[in-house]
Amino acid sequence: MSRRRTLAAFAATATVLLACTPAQAAHDRPRPGHDRLPLAGLRVLLSNDDSMQMARPDASDGKGLYEVRRALCAAGADVVVMAPWAHQSGAGTSATGGGQLTVQRRTTLPAGYANDCSGAPSGGAVYGVCKGGAPCGPTTPSATPADTVRLGIGGGLAAKAGWTDGPDLVVTGSNYGPNVASVVNESGTVGAALAAIDEGVPAIALNSSYDPGVTGSFEVADHTYRDTAEFGARFIGELRQRRLLTTKFVVNVNYPHHDEGQRPKGTAWTSVGTQKIVRFHYTAEGDTFTIGGSLCEPGSPDCRPETKRNPDYALLEQGHVTITPVTPDRTHDSGRDTRGLERLVRTGR
Repeated sequence: MSRRRTLAAFAATATVLLACTPAQAAHDRPRPGHDRLPLAGLRVLLSNDDSMQMARPDASDGKGLYEVRRALCAAGADVVVMAPWAHQSGAGTSATGGGQLTVQRRTTLPAGYANDCSGAPSGGAVYGVCKGGAPCGPTTPSATPADTVRLGIGGGLAAKAGWTDGPDLVVTGSNYGPNVASVVNESGTVGAALAAIDEGVPAIALNSSYDPGVTGSFEVADHTYRDTAEFGARFIGELRQRRLLTTKFVVNVNYPHHDEGQRPKGTAWTSVGTQKIVRFHYTAEGDTFTIGGSLCEPGSPDCRPETKRNPDYALLEQGHVTITPVTPDRTHDSGRDTRGLERLVRTGR
């Protein structure tokens, strides 16, 4: 299938999925009878950039991952988690080029998630990955998100789960917060998914939006994590059925916040926007600089504006689930605005 036909089929699948009624959505949920489940037999490597700890009071360090693990196993997938030992948000595609990595199994899982994958062949094993050759501890440097995926595909899953020819799919997330526009380049969640397609394995990145009603802080509601995960499992089932799981691009899914019991407006097929969302600033104290950040204000001269049609951030803010293909080379689409530069590069004139 050509790239253009693949993209069109993805767009059609997303539209069908999100146009379904609540009754249809309930009908799509997995039912008893493992062999009839939409993801039966699918081996999934699950990672993120928030870590597998889920130890913070707001659970921002892994709750989304455990919700996705639950939903994928309920849909019949065999899931193994290999995730960063500690928080790695903003790591992008960074990877460790030498030394050692340690894969440490988590024996006690967060409350409420222990038995989610008990019936899966792998038992739903959860591993944290840290740097060095010693057991992972409170101060041990963490592997990056891309490290965990490369390690899993390159030998970790063979050694720990017996998957000598897997996984079939890499899923990353669900991230604490959206990954859209300028944030996509910094995202460890998207970076880990890009590492997967670089290794020849299809990848889906899932992201959960903040609750705008929580004043003065960023917070993802519990029901948003769960809704993101359940949408993701259904979506992956549709892609699998239609043979649309691909290594040509990462499928980056951003799920909007909405009131509990409500539904998104629909799905939107989008581009990665050009808008700069977060502005970083650095405060000096002698030779030391403290890093801070703030959301860009519309019209701010030091924040890049949106220039694309159908950008992911704008449509997410309108309440849509955004589905965005992300290529590893991040090359700008050819068009009139690039012809002068292309001519210069090609001919020197």
